[in-house]
Amino acid sequence: MTVTSRNDAAVAEQVKLAAEAYVYGYPLVYGLHEAAAFVAGAGGFPAQAPYNVFGHARQLAGPDLKFVSPNNDTCYSIAVCDVRHGPLVLHVPDTAGRYYVLQFVDAWTNNFAYIGRRATGTAEAEFLLAGPGYDGEAPDGMRLVRAPSGVFVIVGRTQVNGQGDLPAVHALQDQFTLTPLAVREGGGEPTPVAGIPAADPGVGKDLEWWEQCRVLLTAFPPPPADAEFMALCGQFGLTEAASPYVDVDPERTAVLVAGSKAGRAKIEELMKQVHTTPAGWQMSPHLFDYNLDHFEIGAMDSPEWKIADRAQAYVTRAVMARAGLWGNHGYEAAYAPVWVDADGEPLDGAHRYELQLAPPPVDAFWSLTMYAPPDFYLVANPIDRYAIGDRTPGFKQAADGSVTIFIQMDSPGPEKESNWLPSPSGPFRPIMRMYQPRDEILDGDYALPAIRRVG
Repeated sequence: MTVTSRNDAAVAEQVKLAAEAYVYGYPLVYGLHEAAAFVAGAGGFPAQAPYNVFGHARQLAGPDLKFVSPNNDTCYSIAVCDVRHGPLVLHVPDTAGRYYVLQFVDAWTNNFAYIGRRATGTAEAEFLLAGPGYDGEAPDGMRLVRAPSGVFVIVGRTQVNGQGDLPAVHALQDQFTLTPLAVREGGGEPTPVAGIPAADPGVGKDLEWWEQCRVLLTAFPPPPADAEFMALCGQFGLTEAASPYVDVDPERTAVLVAGSKAGRAKIEELMKQVHTTPAGWQMSPHLFDYNLDHFEIGAMDSPEWKIADRAQAYVTRAVMARAGLWGNHGYEAAYAPVWVDADGEPLDGAHRYELQLAPPPVDAFWSLTMYAPPDFYLVANPIDRYAIGDRTPGFKQAADGSVTIFIQMDSPGPEKESNWLPSPSGPFRPIMRMYQPRDEILDGDYALPAIRRVG
């Protein structure tokens, strides 16, 4: 082997390792970027709120929402919480049996707690939300939820039964509140929050991601069990106290740029390699099982809901941050994307399709939602229908209880339009959502059938 080939091999190995570090840090950077954008009102989300305040989407999601794979079944309520200066009191209303969930997502996009119909019921209640360093008790009548990171996101979803149901949903949304414990107990003003730190402005655009990751790693360190991954990050400057990404030599820059590019490509590649059923659905209720370390109320701390291999868990975490940021564990809602028809051919709006199925067995509700790659936003269409399911007005069932969904760009005709899910003109990827899925879904006894191309 020549000196040149040895050097090339060494550089290739460095790029490979840099890509692994990128994949590890991707959920931290992307998730907190979206959280900061929400607070600043700079993202595509149709609501904005400062830290420690809920911002509510007052309409069901539509194609104007520039967010990865949003649902069209619930109204979102989002709060970016910073509890580094003290706990918050969360109040939830009595929803009288209506489905809702407050999903707690840490800085690394791990789901660590759930409050809502499945986990805690639908009665009015209060909870104390504290950070990792809090050593106090919850006041009488409250349950303590301790976050593994000082900043976390609450992703709330409240069931909406059509446009006419929105006023009732709005009234409930307004009763989800956050109050600093110090204000609750003694009055006065809330303590200013530190918020999500920004990158060093002196870092060039090529290395901006690496600098942002370094800053966030310092602010929100992972659990001790991640020592091996932190050692990897240290090889590329991510554990340095001061930025090593200013005036970097060209060779080092080339490795970091190539590593981030390779890491992004890996995530995109793996997005389409999720376990696929014989019918083509990427039906795995365990895609969000990458939280291995911290479990609070409503989050299941059991082996069957953990990806045992830590390295595999973190690759999965990166893929799901890209494909479905802030998605729920399978026991809260099961998701099943599909890219292909019954013949294994990519789904495309140039063709017409039918999906005939027995309604999924759920304790809440189910829906099939249409998305267009590469951004996986909802698809504009002439009837403003972005999802179809058991709550769609006029949705028809056969005498045997089965349903047929017509998936195509143009109308299937007046008699079938009630069961029509419009597609875009090009490639598409629907997602089946099953809220509070029963054991038949989680155990695999219930199987979604293939989407058949017709005509």
